[in-house]
Amino acid sequence: MNARTVSIIVGVLLNFIIPSHGITLTLAQGYPNKPIRIIVPFAPGGAVDLTARLYAQKLSENLRQPVVVDNRGGAGTTIGVGLVADAAPDGYTLLFMSKSGLMGSLLHKVPFDMPKSFTPITRTDAPRSIFAASMSLQAKSLKEFIALAKANPGKHTYASDGIGSTSHVSLELFKMTIGIELVHVPYKGQGPALIDMLAGRVDVKSSGMLSVLPYIRSGKLRALAVTGETRTVAAPDIPTFQESGVAGWEGTWQGFLAPASTPKPIVQKLYLEVEKILKLPEIRRRLTGDGVDIIGSTPEEFLATITHEKEQAVKVIKQAGIRAE
Repeated sequence: MNARTVSIIVGVLLNFIIPSHGITLTLAQGYPNKPIRIIVPFAPGGAVDLTARLYAQKLSENLRQPVVVDNRGGAGTTIGVGLVADAAPDGYTLLFMSKSGLMGSLLHKVPFDMPKSFTPITRTDAPRSIFAASMSLQAKSLKEFIALAKANPGKHTYASDGIGSTSHVSLELFKMTIGIELVHVPYKGQGPALIDMLAGRVDVKSSGMLSVLPYIRSGKLRALAVTGETRTVAAPDIPTFQESGVAGWEGTWQGFLAPASTPKPIVQKLYLEVEKILKLPEIRRRLTGDGVDIIGSTPEEFLATITHEKEQAVKVIKQAGIRAE
């Protein structure tokens, strides 16, 4: 019996057997007593990485232990996500991922299951996305674009960050929801896609707010709508999808997960610690100023979110015939 098997058995006992006998657990009181590693399945410097480092710094201060971000990008996020799935469920290896991590697990052959191979801790936040258009497109609002697309099926194009990316799957869902035909133009990353958007070679794209807002403010791109239930303080002049008559089309999210069978007392401690961080005024100012909505859902709520989005994504991937490159 290897170490991981023993750890899983212990985790199961702590989660189910001991609580059922009414015994008060004190496991979390001694946690953590060594450094914690947060795996980010993306390269350094991106939006997910920067947010993870913001949380890691505060967690380290609160828990009085080093909290280190370990970037493990590649294979559509599945390398980093897989490392956490295989880690011991002791609370010392965590995953901080976005919606892209879910998409990667659905489009690649992986030895783990999302979310069964993990214990959700909390969905920390939801970065806003802007549905932007080239200035050459004859549509100044989302309603005008939808009308234009319906009048010209298959004429207009949308860019994505790559086949199977969140921007690809999300736009396919948008097409199905609205009932329009658009031509998909995949790129190898957001940078090349935005270059062609600026040149007018592609019509529309959904992008993270921070990456596209400077071009909108300078008049080089046009914002058609922003994700979220209400307008964002970072760009209050951009209407939401709901205002534009499109309900139920959401952007991305970010959150913490641990390996499956991580003891409940440890999960609860981490959840409460992250909740404290999300309530800090300086964190709230930083995130909302960057167009990020603070969520702070419970482990159960985060599990429900992942399960719902997985079911939705599976349908879109199958109907659109999306396959990873």
